[in-house]
Amino acid sequence: MINRILAIVAVFALALISTAMFQVQQTESALVLRFGAPVAGRGVVTDPGLHFKVPLIESVVRIDNRILDLEGLKQEVLAADNQRIDVDAFVRYRITDPLRFYQAAGSIRAANNLLASLLNSAVRRVLGEATQTQIVRDERAALMVKIREQVNAESQRFGVTIVDARLRRADLPREISEKVFSRMVAERQREANEYRAQGAEQYQTITSKADRDAIVLRANAQQQAETIRGQGDAERNRIFAEAFGRDPAFFAFYRSMQAYDAAFKAGDTRFVTSPTSEFFRYFSAPKADAAK
Repeated sequence: MINRILAIVAVFALALISTAMFQVQQTESALVLRFGAPVAGRGVVTDPGLHFKVPLIESVVRIDNRILDLEGLKQEVLAADNQRIDVDAFVRYRITDPLRFYQAAGSIRAANNLLASLLNSAVRRVLGEATQTQIVRDERAALMVKIREQVNAESQRFGVTIVDARLRRADLPREISEKVFSRMVAERQREANEYRAQGAEQYQTITSKADRDAIVLRANAQQQAETIRGQGDAERNRIFAEAFGRDPAFFAFYRSMQAYDAAFKAGDTRFVTSPTSEFFRYFSAPKADAAK
């Protein structure tokens, strides 16, 4: 009976000892609470290792010390030049005062809600004072610094320090982007049409000049051909006249042979004439003097 009682006491003692110990990791801090309030003098534990608390009375809340991310909601901002811009921002933060964080927010989810509201307000204030060109290109880095400073100044009251704040995206709204794109397409189409028109004009100019040059070349060639042909015909007539003057009988015989060759070529052409006609005089007397 005594051994059983001692065993029960030992188990109870081990249970109390196990509930009296807690371990703190390097990536976290711990808050020791007594009935929901921090214990004076040791309420915040930042040293990693094994620590102790009063069992059944005190509890431990763990706070993450690592850098945390918060993705802001996409929102539309009206810039100083009345241009609407879609903005997507985010922040990275760290819990630097665990006790104040616990008292002001209580959890990371609640802190994210508070920071999201602060981030959206800071983005609207800072970007509302800048123009579209400054936001998108010229002063984007400086504007992000202003946003981080404003969010950090307001987040200190619940134990959070902003490490970084960035604008992931800052573009025109979709409907405006589509209109801008359509204008760009129309402008490029207009330029393309101008280039095509200029090309067509140059094509017509070059083609007209080439056609004109071809006509001139053909006319000059035709003139030279006619001149040479006329000279050839004159030379041929001169030779024929000279040959006729030397031997008129042979010339008549030669011309008749040419007429026979042209008349009796293969084909369907037929004609009726007398065998004793003058055309066939060399058939009956095939001598050069038959024409006499």
